[in-house]
Amino acid sequence: MAKTGVLSSDPTVRARAAELKKELQRLVRTIVDDEDYYSVDAIDQAKDALCALRELKFNKQSTATTTSSLKFHEAVSCPEAFRCPLSKELMRDPIILASGQTYDRPFIQKWLNAGNRTCPRTQQVLSHTALTPNHLVSEMISQWCKSQGLELRNPVQYGKEEGVTKAEHDHFFSLLEKLSATLPEQKEAAKELRLLTKKMPSFRALFGESVDAIPQLLTPLSGSKSQSGVHPDLQEDVITTLLNLSIHDSNKKLVAETPMVIPLLMEALRSETIETRSNAAAALFTLSALDSNKALIGKSGALKPLIDLLDEGHPLAMKDVASAIFNLCIIHENKARAVRDGAVRVIIEKIMDGVHVDELLAILAMLSTHQRAVEEIGELEAVPCLLRIVRESTCERNKENCIAILHTVCLNDRTKWKALREEENTYGTISKLAQDGTSRAKRKATGILERLRRAVNITHTA
Repeated sequence: MAKTGVLSSDPTVRARAAELKKELQRLVRTIVDDEDYYSVDAIDQAKDALCALRELKFNKQSTATTTSSLKFHEAVSCPEAFRCPLSKELMRDPIILASGQTYDRPFIQKWLNAGNRTCPRTQQVLSHTALTPNHLVSEMISQWCKSQGLELRNPVQYGKEEGVTKAEHDHFFSLLEKLSATLPEQKEAAKELRLLTKKMPSFRALFGESVDAIPQLLTPLSGSKSQSGVHPDLQEDVITTLLNLSIHDSNKKLVAETPMVIPLLMEALRSETIETRSNAAAALFTLSALDSNKALIGKSGALKPLIDLLDEGHPLAMKDVASAIFNLCIIHENKARAVRDGAVRVIIEKIMDGVHVDELLAILAMLSTHQRAVEEIGELEAVPCLLRIVRESTCERNKENCIAILHTVCLNDRTKWKALREEENTYGTISKLAQDGTSRAKRKATGILERLRRAVNITHTA
């Protein structure tokens, strides 16, 4: 008896299956051969390829081409990998977020436009908000729809943001003019601009259409020698509007390179209200998605007030501050600035207190490539704390960051070998990680063990 649902004899389908298998082999090799980190994106793409192969083998043809039929098929038979995690519907324009997760463009854009700076699925803080088309998944969805006899709507027209009417355009510029008027008018205009730029991406885009728009927004703050003389609510609304503007990718360069923006954000980091300070840190984080902005912000001296705010430890600001410092320290010259400005001491104290350990360990691991940072880690007696985290934590990434820092310390500071050896002799912490950790953690742990064994052998030989 013939099997049902066998792979179609259609040469087009067979060619597509061969193409998917070839792509799957490539993705599996990428995942297996990656020594440092396995790629979440590669895993997702491999899952997508498997789902597409399954659909090719067991496809159920449908002659329906209407939108209602498409929705029915989405609900009944759409592969899970083709659904947007936010909308739960078939993706029309799949893109890859900085976290490696795939979403439908209009839905993730709406998430980002609302001011969110994390991946909805993993909660990972995003290093940037650029959206990369996922051509493989897009092609798989297109092929799946063809195999089902369905017509997919054009993604260019799907979820398109509405433009600004002439009345809205005129209202926008009238609000900017009010920012040079009396204090009540300034407060009213700043609050409305804050709300409009939060809710409407089109209003954020308007700031990029006029060279004077951002300087006009800053008028209430730049007109005073010190922001201490500015009304707190007015300052908060202007700074938050800057944050909203910065979310718009095409604005990032323009905002950062407007002469007064970075100095005013730095001053806002020291303002009276924690909301203003937190939003200033969030704006610096968002702007630092661009490498050119990382350098500009670092040269401006913004790391020092960020580190001071981190040191204060206010819960409302910690996440944004840590994210901003992490982003800025991706480039080498900012690592040196952060170390010089006291970041190592502040970070180690917070880690020892159990405050935002995940984020701060990631920053410390990054800074540990700087010689002075390694010296401070030793001076501040951080090694026992890092060993305890490796021993007790259930978070693989935290263990990995700790052992990476300890490996650098082991290479540069022989006085810490005793503590490492005692930890290993008492708990077997390092050898356990060398067996069970991530690939990077295994390498770092093995490197430490080898260094300790060589030291013992040299001592015995002597």
